[in-house]
Amino acid sequence: MSIVQQAPGGAAAGTITGAALRRRPSFRPDIQALRALAVSLVVLNHVWPKELTGGYVGVDVFFVISGFLITSHLLKELLGTGRIRLASFYARRIRRLLPAAFLVLTVSLIAAMVWLPFSRWEDTAREILASALYAENWVLAAKSVNYSASTSSATVAQHFWSLSVEEQFYLIWPLLLIALFWLAGRRNRPAIAVVFAGIAAVTALGLATSVLTTEFSPNQAYFVTPVRAWEFGAGALTALALGRHKVPSPAMKGVGPAGFALIVCSALAFNDGTPFPGFLALVPVLGTVMVIFAGNGNRRPAFKPLISMLPLQYLGNISYSLYLWHWPLIVIAPFALGRALGNFDRIGVVLLAVLLAGLTKAYVEDRGQSSVYLNASPRRTFVAMAVGMALVAGLSGLQLQVREVRREAAEQAAAAAALQPCHGPLALLAGADCADPFGPSASPVMSDANEYWKTPPSCARPDDELKAAETKTHQRCDFSGGKRDAQTVWLVGDSHAQQWQAAVFAAAKQRGWIVQTALLGGCPVADVKFTGYEGSTDDGARICMDWAGKVTSAVAADRPAAVFTSMFARKQSIDDGSGRPASEQFSAGLQKTWQRWTDAGSKVYVLADPPLNQAVRQPDCTNLHVQDPAACAVDRAVAQPEDPLATAAKSTYSRDVQLVDLTDYFCDPSKCYTVVGGVNVYFDANHLNREYSELLAPLLLDKLAK
Repeated sequence: MSIVQQAPGGAAAGTITGAALRRRPSFRPDIQALRALAVSLVVLNHVWPKELTGGYVGVDVFFVISGFLITSHLLKELLGTGRIRLASFYARRIRRLLPAAFLVLTVSLIAAMVWLPFSRWEDTAREILASALYAENWVLAAKSVNYSASTSSATVAQHFWSLSVEEQFYLIWPLLLIALFWLAGRRNRPAIAVVFAGIAAVTALGLATSVLTTEFSPNQAYFVTPVRAWEFGAGALTALALGRHKVPSPAMKGVGPAGFALIVCSALAFNDGTPFPGFLALVPVLGTVMVIFAGNGNRRPAFKPLISMLPLQYLGNISYSLYLWHWPLIVIAPFALGRALGNFDRIGVVLLAVLLAGLTKAYVEDRGQSSVYLNASPRRTFVAMAVGMALVAGLSGLQLQVREVRREAAEQAAAAAALQPCHGPLALLAGADCADPFGPSASPVMSDANEYWKTPPSCARPDDELKAAETKTHQRCDFSGGKRDAQTVWLVGDSHAQQWQAAVFAAAKQRGWIVQTALLGGCPVADVKFTGYEGSTDDGARICMDWAGKVTSAVAADRPAAVFTSMFARKQSIDDGSGRPASEQFSAGLQKTWQRWTDAGSKVYVLADPPLNQAVRQPDCTNLHVQDPAACAVDRAVAQPEDPLATAAKSTYSRDVQLVDLTDYFCDPSKCYTVVGGVNVYFDANHLNREYSELLAPLLLDKLAK
């Protein structure tokens, strides 16, 4: 992003025509102040996300500044020489950006290996490599990452998404300007007029793309380059407009302060529920344009004494390195300190980030730009870039190899622990004599072996698999051993049903069942008007209801001996327009669905949702309290609030619908835990560890027999 510091007299030109292009423009303290404000908003939003909820608009400020500065610089070269030396341009960008970026990525990779649990190493290595290649934004878009989510799932390189967008802009923008100048020459039209029209068209198209993508695909919209292109275009149009229009100074006195006010107000008013970027990004973008426009032509900016204050200018000067350092420190700090960050810890993180940024600016950024060796030719710069990328790639590969060794060791430790008495939920059996049922886990780090969605080789997709908008959800798992009279059971629901599949599969092995599964994350199997789950779109709700209807009919047609079902009903959103409470709507819809199955001769077992995890305790609590996981215990009433699913099962007047509640194997009479019998209960924020789920199988069968 344009947290990149332009040298005084360089790209900060305020005009693009005639003699003004040949003059050496003065340094713009107002743009430096914009940088300082932008990076402050981003850092404070990441450190105190609940206080400065919309600080992410700082990124949009950077994008506009970047479009303004780079366009001014490139147009100056084009109008002055008739060409752009692309190799020199790209080499300057590399010398300016990559030394500091590669340093932070390397240190972050090493810090992750020292402090983060190895379950997070794979994503870390892959995203650091993507960041080194400046493709991180596309990786996050493909993963549909919610950028406002907790750092408990974020990597140390997630913030590189914006730098990736900017580098992609730097790659394409000179080519666009060259093409527009060529078009002007071909048509014998004024170059500036053609450039203005071309950039205006790109900006308008980008804004429309941003609005539509934000509406229909919000998580992807935050990261993808086409959605952000119009913000660079707004800065570029500002550069063009400054060279064509002179506005009297008195008319500009209030414009700059108003622009700053728009940026700050958007940072205070927006939050993680704001549809963004979309049309609301116009607020910080317009504010940035106003500040830049007001300071044109060496005009004295409003509040110059404040804007020119040394601390503010210094913050703008180190803004690029500060942006690089602050996020890895936020992610690593809780693990390095062994506790959730308090306010004093957060202040310490900010101060350390500023210190590292100052050192990096002086000894890496500036020296990279002034290197005699690298400045000798663009080729040397490109070779140095390739070497840096290869180094980061090699370290990422090494981390993945070490992770595999650690994973195998963890699986061996878990296998050895499984042979011990008081292992897992058995520690809470009535009469069990276990010294410390809530002590440390034998294998505290979750890895591939703990994935709750993992299925054995005996599972396969049948030829007549269920489909919902081409989403394939149906599997057939045969544990019958070839018995002709094997019973068939179904497991249906969302990911909170899927987390029970290890228990159901283990029970099926003992009973010789054939298990049919139909599982779709975030989608309840109930006859309800589904309206979304944590950001689901209207189209997603329609797909979910269509899928749920097909599953309900398929189960009824199959007439299985039993149906196991569960869902995350506490977090799912339904509304049929009747005005009834959602719990009543759920109860009616669930009972209607279950009746179809019981009418077909099936027994319905409703698996009560386990106690909540990160919704009621600090993120990564178990990883932060490896030796004393009981510190993560929460009151039973807090961890297991009223659940519409359990309420519906209890109120169903049918002997063929049974609630299976295993809460007593997650909790003692007063509290619920994250480690029981030396086994982690949870795999992630709200799903069971596959190992713990599997260990619940005999307890599940015991409930079925009653």
